[in-house]
Amino acid sequence: MIKICNISEMSLEDIFPRRQLATDVSAAVSGIIAEVRARGDEALREYTLRFDGVRLDRLELSEAERREALRSVESEFMEVLGEAARNIRAYHGSQLHGGYQIAQKPGVILGQKLTPLASVGLYIPGGTASYPSSVLMNCIPAVLAGVTEIVMTTPPGKDGRVDPNIIAAAELAGVGRIFKCGGAQAVAALAYGTDSLPRVDKIVGPGNVYVAEAKRQVFGVVGIDMLAGPSEVLVIADGKSDPVVLAADLLAQAEHDEMARAVLITDDAVLAGQAAREIETQLLRLPRQEIARAAIENNGRIIVADSIEQAIALSNEIAPEHLELCVDEPFDYLGRILNAGAIFLGRNCPEPLGDYFAGTNHTLPTGGTARFSSALSVADFVKRSSYIYYSAQALDAVGDKIAYFADQEGLHAHAVSATIRSGRRGRE
Repeated sequence: MIKICNISEMSLEDIFPRRQLATDVSAAVSGIIAEVRARGDEALREYTLRFDGVRLDRLELSEAERREALRSVESEFMEVLGEAARNIRAYHGSQLHGGYQIAQKPGVILGQKLTPLASVGLYIPGGTASYPSSVLMNCIPAVLAGVTEIVMTTPPGKDGRVDPNIIAAAELAGVGRIFKCGGAQAVAALAYGTDSLPRVDKIVGPGNVYVAEAKRQVFGVVGIDMLAGPSEVLVIADGKSDPVVLAADLLAQAEHDEMARAVLITDDAVLAGQAAREIETQLLRLPRQEIARAAIENNGRIIVADSIEQAIALSNEIAPEHLELCVDEPFDYLGRILNAGAIFLGRNCPEPLGDYFAGTNHTLPTGGTARFSSALSVADFVKRSSYIYYSAQALDAVGDKIAYFADQEGLHAHAVSATIRSGRRGRE
């Protein structure tokens, strides 16, 4: 059963231990990356046979395979997928911003130039974990940013095929090429390139601990979105909340995996007990009961606070991935929320609304990293370059000041560079 405790009895580490990336896989991942760098496609095929049980002659999904897969997707799902894609485009479209230019003084122009990344690699889990929603969430912002080459890797099933729903999402989102490979080996291929897979500028998308460790190891060679850990939800609820609804929201997160974290903070001790009992009732009906129960019993908490304000203060320390604020006037509290990946306001915003449909991004910071990082957005696929223009007269006006500054730092060549043009113009 989920643990119930008073807020004064718990430390932050008890509630949400700061995740440490598993180090016991680092050596194995390092070896996989080295093999892919050395042997390219041959290594990818060997790892696909070893880990996925599939022997592949061709790594890239053919156009015929893509068309065949699309024919097998339920029409109703295509409609829902299309509506979700439109919502994601609408929300992320508002994130588009141009560069800027300022000319505050005669002969001086400063500005910022935005340039889309040239290529992005999208990693999508396969096998028992199939997430077409992640295809939409990771690809659509890249397309809006202007990325011209988007490739996707995903592990094949035992039959050598890719889940048709993933292919459908890729078609709707704008994925160019799809490759049947997964795990750390796919991350290595995207980072360094092989005969079949192109090298990309940035790798995004969810994955298991091997994928996360591989992204950590190739960071610097390529960009990555983030090092995501187990999924989290923190629900803040007042005494008017429905315990049946609260239990459902906690279990929605718990069924992800045994490491998922589901926490409820309430100012009502009676509600806390009701929610705990309701969790037990609903657990019995879940197909993924074993996974959800392990998550609830090992990582779940119900915390009784003195007030909603105290609950929010604790939430700001935790910095959860998902925060549900189940109160009557949620916008009254919005300004007090300082650290959260995504905020769900009111009693009618379950976390799956953000996972699938509303349009906000579900690629979010975990493990307390919402203190300093944000949801995936269009900005993650754009580079920002500053530019400077000074006329001869404008440089002459400030050259001595720059040289003086440089001399204060002991950098004489900098000082010369700042003033030499003026001197040479004088001789001319």
